[in-house]
Amino acid sequence: MNAPQLTPHAVGLQVRGLRKRFGAHEVLRGVELEINPGEVFVLMGPSGSGKSVLLRHLIGLEKPDDGEIRINGEPLDSDGIMSRYRMAMVFQSGALLNSLTVGENIGLYLSEHRLKPPAEIARIVAEKLEVVGLKGIERKMPNELSGGMKKRAAIARALVIDPQLILYDEPTSELDPLSAVVIGEEILKLKERVHVTSLVVSHDRDLAFGVADRMAVINEGRIVAIGTPEEIKARPDPIIQRFLQADFKPNHRNHP
Repeated sequence: MNAPQLTPHAVGLQVRGLRKRFGAHEVLRGVELEINPGEVFVLMGPSGSGKSVLLRHLIGLEKPDDGEIRINGEPLDSDGIMSRYRMAMVFQSGALLNSLTVGENIGLYLSEHRLKPPAEIARIVAEKLEVVGLKGIERKMPNELSGGMKKRAAIARALVIDPQLILYDEPTSELDPLSAVVIGEEILKLKERVHVTSLVVSHDRDLAFGVADRMAVINEGRIVAIGTPEEIKARPDPIIQRFLQADFKPNHRNHP
C-alpha cells in the first residue's frame, strides 16, 4: 500500500458559521475566520469570549452545533484528512510529563507510535531543541526548567511531527515579561525557519500586536473585527477599544 500523499507546508484554515451551545448558553455565535497559509494569525479577546471553546473545536475535542471547519478547503471531519495534514498544539501549561526527561517528552509521539528508530528520534529531538534555542538539554527533567524554557520545549515537541499548522493556547500565560518576549520571538522565527501557519489564541495584547500578521477580536462568541494590527488599533468600536485600553489604575484616594 502506498503511503498517504502529504501536502506541502503552510495550510490555510477556514471557519464557517461555527455555533456551539452548552445548555441555554450559546458560546459561539456564527464564528467566521479565514487564516492564510504561512501567516501568524492571533485570536484575542477577554476571558469568557469563546477563545478556548473555538480552539477545542479546531483540535476535534468539540463538535459544532452548526457550521464547519476546513483545512485547505477540506472539511476537518472528512475521511483521511489527518493523514494528509499535520496539526500540532502548544498547550497553555506546556503539558510536559514530569516523569520523563525533556528529550523523552519531545520524542514521545515518535517513540510511542514507533515511527522512527531510537537513533533517528534522538537526532530529531536534538534538532528541534536547537531550533528553539535549547540545545543540549535532552537529559534535564521538566522541573529543572524555567517557565519560559518549558514553553519552548513544548514548541519543540510540536515541531517533531513537522507540522503545517501550529495552534498556541495562551503561550505567554504565567510567564514574566522577558520570557514572554522570548516566546513571541520564537513564534516569529518559526514562521521563517519552517514556513508553518500559526494560530495564536491569547489575551496578551503585547504578544498579539508583536507577532500577528493579521488578528481577530472575539467578544461574546462573535468575531467583532479582523485586520492587521494597525487596522485593529484604529478601529473605533468601543468594545475593541475598551479591551485594548484596559489597564489597572490603583485608587490612591483611600491611602494617606
